[in-house]
Amino acid sequence: MMNFARTAALGLLLASSLATAQTPYTDDSTYRGLGGKEGIKKIVDTFVPMLLADPRIKDSFADFDMAQLNVRLQEQFCEFAGGPCKYTGKYRDKTMDGVGTVRDMTTVHQDLKITNAMFNALAEDLQIAMEQNNVPSSVSNKLIAKLAPMQRAIVTK
Repeated sequence: MMNFARTAALGLLLASSLATAQTPYTDDSTYRGLGGKEGIKKIVDTFVPMLLADPRIKDSFADFDMAQLNVRLQEQFCEFAGGPCKYTGKYRDKTMDGVGTVRDMTTVHQDLKITNAMFNALAEDLQIAMEQNNVPSSVSNKLIAKLAPMQRAIVTK
């Protein structure tokens, strides 16, 4: 009976930590640590070209509207860091010229055959972009912790 109680408690703890990780911070200290909207823009402006230059993942972005991706990443990072932005989570394919079906995180990635190695490469590039913009590691780790649970929706292979 005691093992069941411990297992149940551990399960509840893990579930609550995952739920917390998937929601934005309620204070803005991470947002401020990233440099606010302007700092986040600089990070994303550094990050997106890195994605396109990274041989491990650049082919995954071949049909993406990179300007739109840049905007969505800024929204996402801002909201998840506790800033005033709202991440719409909606992406329109470049081939649709801004019209047509809006796709969510899962459907955007479902046909891309993203592996854990590719996901990790992207996370590594994001860390480097934040380092290049002088974001303290304590702040960058907090943003990464909020984004990491998306791996389940993105990794499809």
